Parts: sequence; C-alpha cells; structure tokens
Amino acid sequence: MWQLYQYPLCPFSRKVRIMLGEQNVAYELRREHPWERRDELWALNPAGQVPVLHDPERKITLCDSRAICEYLEETGERSPMLNASAAGRAEIRRLVALFDENFFRDVTGPLLHERMIKRLVHRQSPDSRILREAMKLAHGHLDYIDWLVDNRPWLAGPTMSMADLAAAAQISVADYLNGIDWRGHDAARGWYAVFKSRPSFRPLLAEKMTGVVPPAHYAKVDA
Repeated sequence: MWQLYQYPLCPFSRKVRIMLGEQNVAYELRREHPWERRDELWALNPAGQVPVLHDPERKITLCDSRAICEYLEETGERSPMLNASAAGRAEIRRLVALFDENFFRDVTGPLLHERMIKRLVHRQSPDSRILREAMKLAHGHLDYIDWLVDNRPWLAGPTMSMADLAAAAQISVADYLNGIDWRGHDAARGWYAVFKSRPSFRPLLAEKMTGVVPPAHYAKVDA
C-alpha cells in the first residue's frame, strides 16, 4: 500500500491527498515534519521535503506534488484531472503553477512561517506586519478566483481539474491559519464551499495540527 509522508498543514501534501481521494486510491498517512530534518526523509527525497508517496513493496518512491499528481493521473482509472485538449491541459498546468508558486509565496508560505513554524519550532510570536501583507495579497488572489468562477464552471474550464485541487489545498491551509477574509469574494467562497463538501476533501477538515487551532468556521462546509 502507498504511504504518504506529510504533515496536516502542508498544502502540497493536501493536494496529493485530494487527488488520491478522487482516484479512490488507498494509502496510509505517515506524519513527517521536514524541519526536523530526519535522515529517513532525506533518504526518500534528497530535497528533504514532503509530500513523498512511497510503496515499499513495489519499491516506488514519488516526490514533488506535481509529479505525484501526474503519476496518479496517468495510472488512475477514474476522475481524470487533466481531461482536456492540449490547450486546456496547458491552462490547467498554468493555474496549478500559479497556486503552487505564487499563492504559496504570497499567502500560504508566510502564514505557515508566522503562525506555525515560529510557534512550534522557534517559540516566537508572529510578525503582525507580515501577516497583514499576506492577508492583503490573498485578496488579490481571491479576486482572480472570483473572475475565473464567474467565467467558467470550474477554475480551468468545464470540469474539475488539478487546478481546483491546487487552489483548494492552498486556500484550506490559509483558511486554517485564519488568513482568509472572504468578504467581497462570494464567487470564490461559493466555489470553495462546493469543494469542501466533496468526500475527498472532508478528511482534511477533521485533521488538526497540534498546537495550532483553526478558527471556528474552518470545518463548516457552508462557511
């Protein structure tokens, strides 16, 4: 069986977990904190990062969320997430990169550092200036999601795709860390509420990171 090395607030691991759920692939969770720099993780992934999807029986180890998701897409038998023309697949991959790179750099990454890493690893207080800037930048990203939802059934086109998985994974972590202000973003909020109700997503809402408490609305499907 697959083993997924991850920690609850890793957005890239969340993306893989949603993909595994949509593909109905069985797996075991293995809690791994990259900041502990365990030799076992480095042996699986020389980058020292999660997620890592490992099958010890078949001796297969997959690293990097995009590589893992595309592997699952190519080997899965249900719920294709790159089901589009060549131009459509290019658009899906563009949006995946946008959320994996830009949203993480602007919003999720700073929130994780200030509200999780500083608290759990360094025993320091968060920098309010950095938090305000991350939440300000989040509005710009939500504006773009509003526009996408107003013009398409799903973020990249007529069907749910890896773009939706990538966006929902990043937003869910930012929302857990109380970094999302949904006011003025009804379209994005409606899209996210639909995604939160999916069976593949619900387990994420029930999982907590020790020492970091989410806001009351976080696990509510309609909030």
